[in-house]
Amino acid sequence: MTTMTTYRVALAGNPNCGKTTIFNALTGTRQHVGNYPGVTVERKSGTCRLDGLNIELIDLPGIYSLSASSIEERIVFQELLSTRLDLIVNVLDAGNVQRNLYLTTQLAELGIPMILTFNMADDARRSGLKFNLPMLEKYFGAPIVETVGSREEGIDELKAAIGKALRQPAAPPTPMRYDQETDDAIQDITAAVSQLPPPPGQPIPPRYFAIKLLENDPEVTALPAFADVLPLAASWRERLALRHGLNSNTLMADCRYGMIAGACREAISYNHEHRQQLSDNLDKVLTNRFLGLPIFLLIMLAVFTFTFTCGEPFVKLIDFFFARLAQGLGKLWPDSTLPLLKALVIEGVIGGVGGVLMFLPNILLLFLAIAFLEGTGYMSRAAFVMDGFMHKFGLHGKSFIPMLLGFGCTVPAVMATRTIESERDRITTILILPLMSCSARLTIYLLFIPTFFVERWQPIIMWIVYLFGAAIALGGAILLKSTLFKGDDEVFVMELPPYRLPTIKSLFIHMGERAMMYLHKAGTIILAASIILFFINTFPRPQTYTVDYEEQAADVIASNLPWDETQAALCTLNAQRRAEELEYSIAGRIGKKINQVMQHAGFDWKASSALVGAFAAKELFVSQLAILNAVSDSDCDDANEMLRDRLRESYTPLQAFSIILFCLISMPCIATVAVVRRETNSWPLAIAQLATLTALAFVVSLLVYQGGLLLGFSGAA
Repeated sequence: MTTMTTYRVALAGNPNCGKTTIFNALTGTRQHVGNYPGVTVERKSGTCRLDGLNIELIDLPGIYSLSASSIEERIVFQELLSTRLDLIVNVLDAGNVQRNLYLTTQLAELGIPMILTFNMADDARRSGLKFNLPMLEKYFGAPIVETVGSREEGIDELKAAIGKALRQPAAPPTPMRYDQETDDAIQDITAAVSQLPPPPGQPIPPRYFAIKLLENDPEVTALPAFADVLPLAASWRERLALRHGLNSNTLMADCRYGMIAGACREAISYNHEHRQQLSDNLDKVLTNRFLGLPIFLLIMLAVFTFTFTCGEPFVKLIDFFFARLAQGLGKLWPDSTLPLLKALVIEGVIGGVGGVLMFLPNILLLFLAIAFLEGTGYMSRAAFVMDGFMHKFGLHGKSFIPMLLGFGCTVPAVMATRTIESERDRITTILILPLMSCSARLTIYLLFIPTFFVERWQPIIMWIVYLFGAAIALGGAILLKSTLFKGDDEVFVMELPPYRLPTIKSLFIHMGERAMMYLHKAGTIILAASIILFFINTFPRPQTYTVDYEEQAADVIASNLPWDETQAALCTLNAQRRAEELEYSIAGRIGKKINQVMQHAGFDWKASSALVGAFAAKELFVSQLAILNAVSDSDCDDANEMLRDRLRESYTPLQAFSIILFCLISMPCIATVAVVRRETNSWPLAIAQLATLTALAFVVSLLVYQGGLLLGFSGAA
C-alpha cells in the first residue's frame, strides 16, 4: 500500500490583502486553528485536494516584510525556516500592489517556487488600474493569477495554477540584484555561508542567509550556525555604510523599492477616468474629527445591543435547558442511590457546563459583529478615531474596543485584544480589562444599590461605580506603561483598507473558530474549577444540625396548613439547612478566616464567604449570600425582598458601598482567568493579575470604609 504524498503550500501576504478569504475558499471548513508555541499568534492550517493532490495549506500571519521587527514577522520567518514547503502563494492587494510587492521581493530570495495572487482585482479595476501581467511575471519570475476572494472569482484558476506548480515545479523566482558593491558583499558572504552546515528544516539558499546577515537581522545573527560568519558580515556593513552613507538594511530596502517602482512604472497603467473612491467619501464622515467619535460610539452601542439583546433569548433557552436537564435527572435519579455522585453530576458537571455555555450566544454574536466590522474595513477607522485619546494613557487606539466590550463580558473582551499588534499594548489592555464592570457584576449592584440608597441616588451611585472602574483601568494603564511595560510607544501606520462587504461564509468561519476556541480551551478549565468549587461548598458536611430539620418538616406537613403556607415553611426550613451546611463547609470556613482581614473593609463572614462562590461567576455572589442569610431560592415567593430585608439588618449603606467597590475591582471570575491565561500563554501573569486586583480591591474598600467612619458615617448595622 503506497502512501500518498502531502504537499505543503504556504499563503503569505500583507494584512488586509484578503489572504484568509483565499484560504477559506481553498479549504472550506477543513481547517485547524491553534497557536504557535510560546505565543498567542494563531496558526491556521487546512487541507484540500487539488487535481488529485493532497495539499496542506498554511495561512501565515499577515506581515509587511521578513525583517523580524514584529512577533508575526519572527513567527513567519521561523515557519519558513523550519517547515519544508513545496510552494508559496503570495497574496497581494491588487489595489495596493506596489506596497505589497516589497514582501514579494523578500519571498523570492527563499528559493521556493511561488505564485502571485492579485486579490481584490475588482477594486483595482474600479480604481482605474491596468496590469501587464506577462511583464510582471517576467520581472518577478512567478505566475500571476487575478482573484476576487470575496466572490470566489478566479479561485478555480488559482487551484489549477497550484496543481500545475506542484506537478511541474518551475524554477524558483529570480533573486533581485542590488548595486554592484552590495552584490559583491552578498556574493562574498554567500560563499562563506555555503561552507557551513545548513540549518535544519527547509533548504534555504545560502544567498538568503547572506542577505539577512548583511542586514543584521536579529533572528539570523542569533543562529549558532552562522557565528563564524558574523565578523565578515559586520565588516561589509561598515564598508557599505561608508560608501553610501546608509546602513545596509536601509540601503537594501531602497534598492528593493527602486526595483518595484521601476517594474510598476513599466507594467501598471492608470485609467484617466479614475473616479474618487467611495472609501474616501465615507472616510470624510467616519473619521471626521467631530463626527468620528459619536458615530463610533453609536456603532458600538449597536454592537452591544445586538450582542446582548439578540443573545438574551438564547441565553435563557440554554439556561432553561440545563435547568430542566438537572431537574429531570434529579427526579430520575433516586436520592438513595449514590447521592454524592448525583450532587456532583447535577450541581458540579451540569452546573459547570451550563455556566460555560450560557456565555456562548453572546460570544457568537459579538464575534459575528466584530468580524463584520473588520471585514468591511471599519475597525481600522475606529482605531484611528480613538488613537489620540488612548495615547494619553499609553495605549493604542485599538485598545478602546476591547475595553468597551468589557462592559458586557470580560471573556470576549480579552479575546478581542488579538487585533492589537503591539504585544506591550495588548498585555496592558488584558490586565486592565477586568476593571471595566461586566454585566455579571450588575446583579450585585442591582441587589445592593436599591436596598441601601434612596431612589434619587440610585442612578448616581451606579454611574459612580462604572466611572470609578474605568478611571482605575486607565490609571492602571498609565502605571503599567511607565513601569512593567516601559518603553517608547510603538508607532503604527494604521492602514485604512477600502470598504468592502464581507462574505457570509467568511463571517461564519470566523465566528465558528472563536466559538470552538472558547469552548475547547476555556470550557475545560471552567468545568474543572466548577467541580472543585462544588466540593468546597459541599464538604465537610455537618454530622449534627442545630435543629432537627426533618422532624420540623414532618411537623409542618402534619399541621394541615394551606398548601402555599406549607410550601413557604418548607422552603424556609430548606434554606436554613443549606445555610448551616454552607457555613460548616470549606467555603464557609474560608470565609470566616478571610473575614479576620475583610472585616476592616466592612465585610462580615457571610459576605466574605460569598466571595468564594463569586470566583466561579460573579452572579454567584448573590446566590451564596442568599443561602448564608437563610433565604430560599426563586421557587419560594418574595425571596428577593426577603434577602433585601436581611441585608438591611446586617449592613449599613457604607458597608454596602464598600462591598460594591470590592466586587467591582477584585479578582475576575474563573472564565476570565482561563481566557487571560489562554491569550497571554502565561499562568504566572494570570495569577498575578488575580492577586493584584484582589489586593487593590481590598485597599480601596478599606480606605473607603475607614474613611467613611472617620467622616462620621455609621459603620455597623
